[in-house]
Amino acid sequence: MTTALEREYQTALERKKNPEPGSYTTYLYDKGLEKILKKVGEESTEVVVAALSQSKEELVGELCDLTYHAIVLMVEKGISLEDIADELDRRAAKQHNLKAERKPITNR
Repeated sequence: MTTALEREYQTALERKKNPEPGSYTTYLYDKGLEKILKKVGEESTEVVVAALSQSKEELVGELCDLTYHAIVLMVEKGISLEDIADELDRRAAKQHNLKAERKPITNR
């Protein structure tokens, strides 16, 4: 059974390999990484705004928009869903994943 994320990823991958005139995904790939990154940033901000002041339904919609644009970015950069799943598994396997163990931020 294919998940919604897998379906979206495969569609984005297909648009990258076989551009479809009039497709928004094709438009993003044609415009390039800078446009894709701009959209990821915009959608991230919209998620924050929706989380603070809007309904659950609106937040879900904004999260879907962000997820879609993140998937387009993944395809553009050659990152697979398996790459993400592997990293999530690696992180889940860590013990003592406390923020206190992270390296401090230093001014350079």
